[in-house]
Amino acid sequence: MTPNFAVVGVDTPDFHMPRLWLPVFLLWIPVILLSPVIFLVLVTMAIFTRTTIWRIIAICWGILSGLTGTHVQVNTCDARILVRIL
Repeated sequence: MTPNFAVVGVDTPDFHMPRLWLPVFLLWIPVILLSPVIFLVLVTMAIFTRTTIWRIIAICWGILSGLTGTHVQVNTCDARILVRIL
């Protein structure tokens, strides 16, 4: 399953941003429009790595699908940053 939303939040002593829910699924629109260029990049990667295009596509799909459930939280003395991918 591909990620659908990303939640981003930033807190600093001077600035508090409410958590933003970003719809990641809307990125499929530019991906579809750029698909010929993406396909050429994948073919070039397959040629240079001496593997099949299907293996490259499977690896990219695995990485994309593996992003779901990612939770990154960074706390410092000056700021707190949160990124979650749902």
